[in-house]
Amino acid sequence: MNQEKFVYVTYIATTTEKVWQALMDGELTRQFWKSEIVSDWTPGSSWQHIADDGKATVEHVGTVLECIPGKRLAMTWVGPANAADLAKHSKLAIDIDKGDPKSGELVRLTVTHEELTPEVHRGISFGWPLVLSSLKSLLETGRGIDY
Repeated sequence: MNQEKFVYVTYIATTTEKVWQALMDGELTRQFWKSEIVSDWTPGSSWQHIADDGKATVEHVGTVLECIPGKRLAMTWVGPANAADLAKHSKLAIDIDKGDPKSGELVRLTVTHEELTPEVHRGISFGWPLVLSSLKSLLETGRGIDY
């Protein structure tokens, strides 16, 4: 089993509902992630990470483990070439919490990506901060980061 783990926490001046919508709505994910995540989000269902590259390149796939709207999304994660090799699947959890219980206008977003190979850990250590910074920018200013 792969032992490496990546955790990233950010605070976004928005609501939990808007963060959830950004994660679920393909038009919004294209604005901050340059891709679309496609699934019916039922635990046990598959999901695909499809690049907005004009070719609909499938970059990552997996299985939905947990989906609590507005709160938590958990799934397995792997490149499509390794989908059949369960030993190469990592686990991803995205947790959404009110960061400021008084106002409700600050959200703490925590991404925990674990069971990583060193190679995958290197890639996501660059990728997740960029994607989540772009999400924060989109929700706070109306524009994702152009990368």
